[in-house]
Amino acid sequence: MNGAEALVRTAVAAGIDTCFANPGTTEMHLVAALDAVPGMRSVLGVFEGVCTGAADGYGRMADRPALTLLHLGPGFASGLANLHNARRAFTPIVNLIGDHPTWHVAHDAPLTSDIESLARPMSKWVRTSATSQALAADFADAVAASLSAPTGVASLVIPADCAWDPAPDALPRPAPRPAAKVDEVALEAAAIALKPGSRSVLLLGGGALREATLRQAARIAAVSGCRIMVDSFVSRLERGPGLPRVERVPYFPEQITESLRGVSHLVVAGTREPVAFFGYPSRGSRPVPPECQIVALGGVEHDLLPALEALAERLGAGIPPQAGKIERPSLPAGPLTPATLGAAIAGLQPENAIVVDEAATSGLPYWLQSGALPPHSLLGLTGGAIGQGLPCATGAAVACPDRPVIAIQADGSGLYTAQALWTQAREGLDVTTIVCANREYRILRVELARAGIAQPGEQALQLTSLRGPDIDWVGLGRGFGVPSARVETADQLVAKLRRALVEPGPHLIEAIL
Repeated sequence: MNGAEALVRTAVAAGIDTCFANPGTTEMHLVAALDAVPGMRSVLGVFEGVCTGAADGYGRMADRPALTLLHLGPGFASGLANLHNARRAFTPIVNLIGDHPTWHVAHDAPLTSDIESLARPMSKWVRTSATSQALAADFADAVAASLSAPTGVASLVIPADCAWDPAPDALPRPAPRPAAKVDEVALEAAAIALKPGSRSVLLLGGGALREATLRQAARIAAVSGCRIMVDSFVSRLERGPGLPRVERVPYFPEQITESLRGVSHLVVAGTREPVAFFGYPSRGSRPVPPECQIVALGGVEHDLLPALEALAERLGAGIPPQAGKIERPSLPAGPLTPATLGAAIAGLQPENAIVVDEAATSGLPYWLQSGALPPHSLLGLTGGAIGQGLPCATGAAVACPDRPVIAIQADGSGLYTAQALWTQAREGLDVTTIVCANREYRILRVELARAGIAQPGEQALQLTSLRGPDIDWVGLGRGFGVPSARVETADQLVAKLRRALVEPGPHLIEAIL
């Protein structure tokens, strides 16, 4: 047995069964090991950003890491943007990055690079293996680091000789570190801040957005009268009857300030206090009003379910609220706008859907109209690095083949990783993509106005436009093997979406806005 086979055997024994791969020459022995060792599904992404984004979507839904298999420093670097999103989502991922043999690195071949320096900013754990005998143990350490609270990205650099040289039969077992317990001081401070009648907000993120924790948050809100808010961009938010209707932290800093005006305490669990997404002239970085006291109940490293249960009991909360009524918007007709697009998706969305939202400026109406739908999971753009939606939807569909996936995708950011459509077609994944085609980087038009540029010049307009020529998403989708259609009215969208959601396999709908 060689080092590569020992690594894959260790992975399978640890319950890791999926690898999103774009390998090259230095990874061929790892590729061969995927054949030699049963139990690992290999999924090819034809761009590394698809592999890392898919691993992010997989990890968010499976609560265990997928592997990525990437080629040397340049290949790994092509996947860094979606690893940034995964880092912000605290998604468990283990990257396997091939490198030249240990004895070849010193010769500075054309693809030689400092892989650890590339990996470190996006990883909580980085190591380069030194021998084939230690490779499986190094991998077990990577898995343990990825699954230790707070979960995240681990990156293991594998010199080619460590993969092909002989290795021992032993299968080391990962030993992740469990989440920390919230201490009594934090619980008491939160209980004081959330006492009945207070003007408080409970801000949730990360692991506090799952069904069990949200039910405890609903108990707390019922007894205290507090509002419940979630991050602007959530890693994974469970929604549906019986779960609280939450507010989302607004995107722009002045909107955050206004939404928290008059709030006495902001109790934070599973995230941190809101900050401005960008710095603006004459505006600060911290939009929380100074009179609002921030109380940290627990962070991403804490076990928040027992903490919220204890907090609910301390406040004298009753049983969780019963399931509410399912409410869908009426199916729209007439012009196709962000509002009618949101109504069409919310009106037809199947039960237990996974919705990946990278709609950018077109997505707010869907959020506002989908709070009382049947149970579903919502995945957001946690790190703001665009090009996450299509790969994330791909990985979510691999992780949950029994659940339909809907990707609401802005056209500009979708172009970053459109290759994910090919993987969806090849794997027969149940992903329905709605491309919000407004033919421009609309958020940049908004930002031009916010920067005081009321009359953008020709070059500014060119740099924020996706016209001349218009991008043919139907042609792109079909070229990648995905059945695709263009719609220009709400009626057409309803008809095409209804059909796509009942047919197996991937579909793409280009919605002209």
